[in-house]
Amino acid sequence: MEKQAPSEMGIIPSESPSYIKLLIVNRELLVTHIRNTQCLLDNLLKNDYFSEEDSEIVCACPTQPDKVRKLLDLAQSKGEEVCEFLLYVLQQLADAYVDLRPWLLEIGFSPSQLIQSRVVVNTDPVSRYTQKLRHHLGRDSKFILCYGQKEELLLEEVYTDTIMELVSFTNESLGPLGSLAGLLDHSTGILNEQGETVLVSGDAGVGKSMLLRRLQGLWASGQLDTGIKFFFHFRCRMFSCFKDSDTLCLQDLLFKHYCYPEQDPEEVFAFLLRFPHTALFTFDGLDELHSDFDLSSVPDTSSPLAPAHPLVLLANLLSGKLLKGATKLLTARTGIEIPRQLLRKKVFLRGFSPSHLQAYTRQMFPDRTLQSRLLDQLEANPNLCSLCAVPLFCWIIFRCFQHFHATFDTTLQLPDCKVTLTDVFLLVTEVHLNRTQPTSLVQRNTRSQAETFRSGQGMLHTLGQVAHQGMEKNLFVFSQEQVQASQMQEGDLQLGFLRAVPELGPEGEQPSYEFFHITLQAFFTAFFLVVDNKVGTQELLRFFQEWAPPGEAAVASCFPRSLPFQCLGGSGLVGEDPFKNRDHFQFTNLFLCGLLSKAKQKLLRHLVPVAALKRKRKALWAHLFASLRSYLKSLPRVQVEGVSQVHGMPTFIWMLRCIYETQSEKVGKLAARGICANYLKLTFCNAYSADCSALSFVLHHFRKRLALSLDNNNLNDYGVQELQPCFSRLTIIRLSVNQITDRGVKVLYEELTKYKIVTFLGLYNNQITDVGAKYVARILEECKSLAYLKLGLIIIASDGGICLALAVKNSKSICDVGMWGNTVGDEGAKAFAEALRNHPSLTSLSLAFNGISTEGGKSLARALQQNTSLRILWLTKNELNDEVAESLAEMLKINQTLQHLWLIQNQITAKGVAHLADALQENTGITEICLNGNLIKPEEAKVFEDEKRIICL
Repeated sequence: MEKQAPSEMGIIPSESPSYIKLLIVNRELLVTHIRNTQCLLDNLLKNDYFSEEDSEIVCACPTQPDKVRKLLDLAQSKGEEVCEFLLYVLQQLADAYVDLRPWLLEIGFSPSQLIQSRVVVNTDPVSRYTQKLRHHLGRDSKFILCYGQKEELLLEEVYTDTIMELVSFTNESLGPLGSLAGLLDHSTGILNEQGETVLVSGDAGVGKSMLLRRLQGLWASGQLDTGIKFFFHFRCRMFSCFKDSDTLCLQDLLFKHYCYPEQDPEEVFAFLLRFPHTALFTFDGLDELHSDFDLSSVPDTSSPLAPAHPLVLLANLLSGKLLKGATKLLTARTGIEIPRQLLRKKVFLRGFSPSHLQAYTRQMFPDRTLQSRLLDQLEANPNLCSLCAVPLFCWIIFRCFQHFHATFDTTLQLPDCKVTLTDVFLLVTEVHLNRTQPTSLVQRNTRSQAETFRSGQGMLHTLGQVAHQGMEKNLFVFSQEQVQASQMQEGDLQLGFLRAVPELGPEGEQPSYEFFHITLQAFFTAFFLVVDNKVGTQELLRFFQEWAPPGEAAVASCFPRSLPFQCLGGSGLVGEDPFKNRDHFQFTNLFLCGLLSKAKQKLLRHLVPVAALKRKRKALWAHLFASLRSYLKSLPRVQVEGVSQVHGMPTFIWMLRCIYETQSEKVGKLAARGICANYLKLTFCNAYSADCSALSFVLHHFRKRLALSLDNNNLNDYGVQELQPCFSRLTIIRLSVNQITDRGVKVLYEELTKYKIVTFLGLYNNQITDVGAKYVARILEECKSLAYLKLGLIIIASDGGICLALAVKNSKSICDVGMWGNTVGDEGAKAFAEALRNHPSLTSLSLAFNGISTEGGKSLARALQQNTSLRILWLTKNELNDEVAESLAEMLKINQTLQHLWLIQNQITAKGVAHLADALQENTGITEICLNGNLIKPEEAKVFEDEKRIICL
């Protein structure tokens, strides 16, 4: 049979492959798209297909196309096997020869067993650079440095996942994010398909930097299957170190200030520009970026080759004007927002839940006896557990107690009193001051805390001076000159609170320094303000200017606009809440309140003259009272159905934190008197469980009954425990979207049934199961005034549904029950049907999205024939069919009191709608039957257009 001539595409018939002919026919295609001859030469040499002389002949050619032509000539001259191997290298090193992928697929190249046994080495510059990045990030993310800078811990041994939650543009929960890989998943949580930036936000210490480090480690080890070839990690605070006159091109920023390719940087950069979607940029701490550089004075740049100020490069990377298509992962403290057009998805970090805390305890204390003892003590101390919900504070607390246990060889014992954050940071300072002392196997260190601080007063003052100077200028990275100017000694650095910055800065390899965490810089700033004799009352209160009412000109003039907002086209902070996005100032104020509290006077009088201490304490107290009174008066108030509702902003949460740090009952009473309302709304304030301690500290002085809404925060079970002093006053309790489990519901049952005054209980979107549902049922049975119960989107199945339905049946006060998004099924529906029959008070019931099908739907319909109280019934997103629709139609001929019937997204056809339409001829009470999303065609829906109460489309 005569062989078929090669096609115009150059495809050689598979029954008689000739690789020599294939290379000849496609010669110009290969010359055009092979840009890397060195990688081919390396493999041909390694497998003895080419000699050194062959390689020299190819390399001697003047241009790249000439090199490819010479290489092809030599390969063809050496026979079919060499040509086949050359094609095999092109196939195996797809990244190096990306333009030839379609052609190789088109010709269906399949190498022989002999060729597949040959070794292929990847010396492509892009692949080599990817390997170098993996090594670089793997090394940097493998260990974390502890306080003291003398001990490194494996990240995988101390890292514990925290709660990650996808949120909407308006910060409403879209559900949990199950893994770090989900951050880069382009199918879940997408808010804007055109956006390129994933924003990860959370409070200081919640684990944003640790999350990035873990993500780096996973990518470096190949455990993230995302197609990412380039991973560039920058900390935003480093951009503040550049001078106004500094300029860089994008290639220098990536290679000279991050990681330099070992060979052919131009080729690597060209690949990056051509395939930006293969790059991931992580920018840690947008809120820590501060500079006087005016971005408005320079034009935007879209050229990757044009030199520009590094901040201009950062802004244009984030906006997509540079490397459009690259993924950007940005972290920032809560409150930072970026323009929606840049945003692809938003993720909130919520810290440790009780289960996370238990897992972390097991990691930090491998000894089971010690572990069990610690967990028992934590369970007995919800206040300390509340602080441990923030991973940083948890780690500090655990490390301190590890130190004391190992040093003093005593039983690990957690304090059984109320612990403030100031106590925790004083404790960690004491630990590391003790570590500077000589150790002895015979004689143990028995110094008191006061003696320890007095002996380290000099180095603490120096650290405080550096911290304060940086805080005043919004600086978090200090040059070597700045550190030397403070006369800091080597021993002060060895204390461990300042550490050398690992990345290269703009000055090359000259080391820079930073505090271990922003909260430590705030603590030492406050410490300096308290113990330095030269600090007057005006300077002491410097950062309390942030508490001025929003919009005051004095506040706006005190602080320049925040650079991140300028970079992203936002409006800055002028005219907005002056306490927003200023955690470093907020923590400084908080630690001032703690250090100048009455309880700390015994310690501080050894460090500062008593008269100066009294003067500063008096000034702080006066200013705190005035600020508190002014702020409480400025809170927005509305009248809703005769109820005076005050809406507390996140600033109010920080106020509460500072009040709690004082541990002053006088301040607590003042704050309680300032809440001139009977409904306190604190939704979306990013309150943590520890904030419930502060809230209770104030509200237990509130003598009237109060409604409290804490929806959409981060309270968890420990927060519920910390609210115990408030429950004797609370009539409305809204705790939706707060990671509360059955344990928290048990606390609610134990407390609410003591006082029996609750009228509204909202627990929507928590982690409550049938066990918790049974506690809620007992609350409903025993609290005779409970009228509203919201239990949607939790984990209640048929057993829990049956218990709740029985409690509803026996309640004469309940009027509204929301059970949307559970799985009570037909059995639960039947139980609610029994509850509905002749119920005296229930007016609204939602059983939407509950897996209810024919039998459950028919039971509800029959029960409603004997009900005259229900006005609203939601059965959206179930499995109801025409048979159920027919039963509901029969019900409507009898029941004249039901007004709203929602049957959206079920399985009802036009036949079922016809039954409902016929029933409406005998019903004058119903105002709407919503049937959107059922099995009804548009032309079928037109038949019912005249019946306005039926809504099909």
